[in-house]
Amino acid sequence: MVRKNDLILLLVIFCSMGAGIGFPNFGKVFLPYPLYLMMFLLFLSFLKIEFVEVLQNIKKTTSIILILCLLKLLIIPAGLFFLTQAIWPEYALPVLLLSGISTGVVAPFISGLLNATTLLVLMMVVISSLLVPFTLPALVEFLMGQTIEVSFLSMVKILTMVVFVPAFGVILLRHLVPSFLKKLERAQFPVSLVIFACINLGVFAKYSSFFMERLNKLAEIILVAFILSAIYHMVGFLVTWGRKKEDRLAGAISFAYINNVLIIVFSSQFFGPLSPTLAAMYMLPFFTMIVPARIMGNFLK
Repeated sequence: MVRKNDLILLLVIFCSMGAGIGFPNFGKVFLPYPLYLMMFLLFLSFLKIEFVEVLQNIKKTTSIILILCLLKLLIIPAGLFFLTQAIWPEYALPVLLLSGISTGVVAPFISGLLNATTLLVLMMVVISSLLVPFTLPALVEFLMGQTIEVSFLSMVKILTMVVFVPAFGVILLRHLVPSFLKKLERAQFPVSLVIFACINLGVFAKYSSFFMERLNKLAEIILVAFILSAIYHMVGFLVTWGRKKEDRLAGAISFAYINNVLIIVFSSQFFGPLSPTLAAMYMLPFFTMIVPARIMGNFLK
């Protein structure tokens, strides 16, 4: 079931994308800020996660978490990269970036909707978020190093700053001013909407001329986004084969409900328009695949 807030979020995302493309002079006002806006967005998203508590409980799920992280952050992205490079080369890098990003902070909420093992999903959010500043640049450097002029250390620096500064900020402020964070959490959704809009305005104004000349490309990108979402769900179900139904659903959620907004910002710093656009269009399957995932879960034993 798609909630009212999800529909509002989709509307804001696609309207701000359209405004950035259609009115680039206005969007360019936000051009210097997507990186810092993303840090604040992650800060808001991390408000609901007790990092210390999650890390203290990691022993309960160590083996499955290690396997899922290895597959999620390294093996599956590399496999999809080689597959895409063979059949649709221009999407090889965008697919690698989107596939190699961490589990999204909204994934525990999705696990509640689908009656999955929420602890497992929450562990994946925390551990994959802490690892991705190192694993994703390593993948890009190893697989694309000879074809792109982007420094490995530059990518690590950007992702480390974007992920770790908000995480440590939440941990610190939770001890210093917990009451303030609770008030901020109540305003999280409307503030997040404004941040989403400003990020898209800044990112897509940069690529306005590309899209004005190739509007038909959007349908193709949306198709790729849905194909990837279906693959992520299926892989998540398959790699948890033999485990209980709730764990298999958690595997699918951990793979399919990802931090695609971080890829919008990260890829716009280093790469062309295709990568951030695919990441933005992934918002469509992100919400619409919840119902098919629930139906699929009903067939699991």
